[in-house]
Order: sequence, then C-alpha cells, then structure tokens
Amino acid sequence: MSERVFQTLTILAAVGSGVMGGLFFAYSTSVMGALGRIAPSSGIAAMQTIDEVIQNPVFFVAFFGPALLGIVLAVAALLGWHGGSALAIYVGAAFYLVGIIGVTIAVNVPMNNALAAVDPASAAGAQYWSAYLSNWTAWNHVRTVAGIAACVSYILALL
Repeated sequence: MSERVFQTLTILAAVGSGVMGGLFFAYSTSVMGALGRIAPSSGIAAMQTIDEVIQNPVFFVAFFGPALLGIVLAVAALLGWHGGSALAIYVGAAFYLVGIIGVTIAVNVPMNNALAAVDPASAAGAQYWSAYLSNWTAWNHVRTVAGIAACVSYILALL
C-alpha cells in the first residue's frame, strides 16, 4: 500500500469517525433530551420511528465504513505499510471498533429492540422508557467519546 493511499484511507477513517461521534453527540445533547421532555408515549413512538428510519444504506455505510477502514489500516500498519504512527492507527481502530461498534451491538441495539417491543401507550412502556432514556444516553456518551477519540487518533497518525 502506498503512503498516499494509506494517508487517504486514514483521512477517510478520521472523517468517518468524527461524523459518527458528531451524530452521537447530537443525540446525547439534544435529541434524547427533547424526547425526554414530551409524554412517554410520544417519546417512545418517536424513538421507535427513529430506530426504523436510521436503518438505511447511507447510515450503514457511514457507520460501518470507518470500522472497515480501521481494520484495513491496522492490518496495513501491522505489515509496516504506513506513513504515520502505527500506535495511533491501532488506538483509532480500537476506539471505533470497541467504543462504537461494540457498544452499539452489545448495548444500544438490544435496548432499541426492547423499546421496539413495548406499547408506547402502556404503563410498562412508560416504565421502560424512563430507564431507557438515562441508560441509552449514558452509553451513547461512550460512543460519542469513542468517535471523537478515534478521529483524533487518526489525525495524530498523520502528523
């Protein structure tokens, strides 16, 4: 892999990580707070719809693209094909793969699936919603920090 290709892929990984960190930041600082201020039945219904709509090809490319790039870059760095710091590449890939992909799969998606199964108008739904708001948002903060940290790591690899 040429240094130019490696640098280009690192830039793309940094931008993609930053975009995802920004998306999660927006949820943590505005969307979830707004949903928490409306009636639980409305908040649940809105979040159920968001969870359906976000599952689209554009989101999947933006979400999984940096993960794939991180793996490619880490393997390239391991094989010595890099113009930047291998450690920064490994750290960026780890932040993204563990802090975004891992947390999403292990925590946020199961919580979203459980939310999808509740009746927004039910007492059980309102009870789940209360815990969901705080727990989902707390783990979303982890994803926010992980995306920003991955972005910074990739930028450091280029310096």
